[in-house]
Amino acid sequence: MTGAGASGKGFKIMDRARGLLAKFQNGEMAIGGHVFLTDPSISEAMASFGYDFVWIDAEHGPFDKERLLAHIVFANAGGSAAIVRVVSNDAAVIKPVLEMGPDGIIIPMVCSRKEAEQAVAACRYPPRGVRGFGPRRANKYGVISSAEYLAKADSSFLRMVQIEHVEAVRNIDGILSVAGIDAVIIGPNDLSASMGRLGDASHPDVLALCDTVIARSNAAGKPCGVSIGPADRENIRLWMGKGIDFISCGDDISYLAMGAASTLQYIRSC
Repeated sequence: MTGAGASGKGFKIMDRARGLLAKFQNGEMAIGGHVFLTDPSISEAMASFGYDFVWIDAEHGPFDKERLLAHIVFANAGGSAAIVRVVSNDAAVIKPVLEMGPDGIIIPMVCSRKEAEQAVAACRYPPRGVRGFGPRRANKYGVISSAEYLAKADSSFLRMVQIEHVEAVRNIDGILSVAGIDAVIIGPNDLSASMGRLGDASHPDVLALCDTVIARSNAAGKPCGVSIGPADRENIRLWMGKGIDFISCGDDISYLAMGAASTLQYIRSC
């Protein structure tokens, strides 16, 4: 099971991350959707609907490790890249998620170059980082030899950091300069909160900072995307006009709410 044919097949599957990054870089709008509920069939369904990636939200969703692994597997089974947002920029938190073999990881609330370096180090093995060695699904349960896995581990998933605080915008050039960061993601809600405007993510002052992040990312040659939650069309149009490379929009809870509200309203109007 550890021959060249088996290992090649394993990494062919893992090339999903590189394909997604190429889409970011080539000007093709990549679209993701958020998952908060714990039933892994939701991730498979979101993938089956046609999302390029499924944002599995371990920061705000009530996932244990077993459920998180199931969501990664089911998102891939549905044909989408599986991207996990972890709860914090902590090597002990990041390590077990990476062993599950996601196509990408999102580290929230990165506000400085030092924190960006910490995030990258948590994703890389020594001597370039501090990640502990114990791949499971990440090396296809041993189908991929350790030598081949280590040679390609860095490119088998995307390292993405979230810009969601005014301090992060002030330090954006330093964050973007850190080698090993594949993309940055704007979080308008927490960014607005850091400016004393929680709940007003479309305020001109908030959007001005978002424009700064996009412009500096473009200058640095780093893909920049946004996470905007519910699928509000006016908000989608606003962001699609800003020159972003990818968008994560819509989620299981908001789709349930939208569908239920629409159906109930129609029935009660009959």
